[in-house]
Amino acid sequence: LAPPQVEGPSELPAGSMTTHVLNTVSGQPAAGLALRLARLQGPGPQWTELAQRVTDADGRCLPLLAPGQAAAGTYQLRFETAPYWQRLGHSSFYPYVEVVFSVTDPAQELHVPLLISPYSYTVYRGS
Repeated sequence: LAPPQVEGPSELPAGSMTTHVLNTVSGQPAAGLALRLARLQGPGPQWTELAQRVTDADGRCLPLLAPGQAAAGTYQLRFETAPYWQRLGHSSFYPYVEVVFSVTDPAQELHVPLLISPYSYTVYRGS
């Protein structure tokens, strides 16, 4: 027997940058979590904000960078976790989570998922 066909989200164009946030306490997507994307730029160096988003009911948001907008360099995703946990009635050890990563091939799709609880977080390079 052939494996069942699973329909998933449509493929994102090459060069896009996305994220997904999951609440590991509830096992559900983290809806309504604010985040920002910045890029390290010189001279200085300084962080330049590129995008602000809020996660939807599925813990996702619009792409952080559209295809063709990424450039090689160092980026930072800042997830505002304390307000999210406060809305759910929890305190949070981490007021925010900052993830700093390097882009070496801006033509590749980059997906940065975050798993959160009030006292821990995990981040990885997704696909």
